[in-house]
Amino acid sequence: MTTIWIIVAIIAILIIWIVAIYNGLVRLRQNRENAFADIDVQLKQRHDLVPQLIGAVKGYMEHERGTLEAVTNARQRAMGASNINDKISAEKELSHALSGLSIQVEAYPDLKANSNFMHLQTELADIENKLAAVRRFFNSATKELNISVQKFPNVLLAGVFGFKSESMFDLGDVNRENMDKAPEVKF
Repeated sequence: MTTIWIIVAIIAILIIWIVAIYNGLVRLRQNRENAFADIDVQLKQRHDLVPQLIGAVKGYMEHERGTLEAVTNARQRAMGASNINDKISAEKELSHALSGLSIQVEAYPDLKANSNFMHLQTELADIENKLAAVRRFFNSATKELNISVQKFPNVLLAGVFGFKSESMFDLGDVNRENMDKAPEVKF
């Protein structure tokens, strides 16, 4: 009889241990998704600001139409991305296109005097700063999830329950240095 109780106790402990690991992984996955929701808010603001910025600049930059089209196309792809990994990829492309839109205000003296343009540039710089902060939070949440999925004994159960290492919101080597600082408005 005591052997049965020992077996029942061991099974109960194993079930509690499995439930604890599963619940911990679920919590970490939810933290990561919540962190990306914060990024989505900032990305929506940036997506809304881009057409206004392009409109303010369009008249001054007719000869640079290709740059404006690249930004517009990248914005459309970013807005159409459906999952976190697609959004990360599309946002990298949009960030790269926006960096091509860095305007030398001295080359456009009328643009320099345009208060709407200056306001939009300031808003863009603010949004980019907020994006950098929420990207760091997202990457921290992703790192926690990845560590938990990969460490022993969680690794034994993570795959069974559908948990896997997830992608960071990596800007790539080219954009990393530029995106960690606010865009400059040069006079």
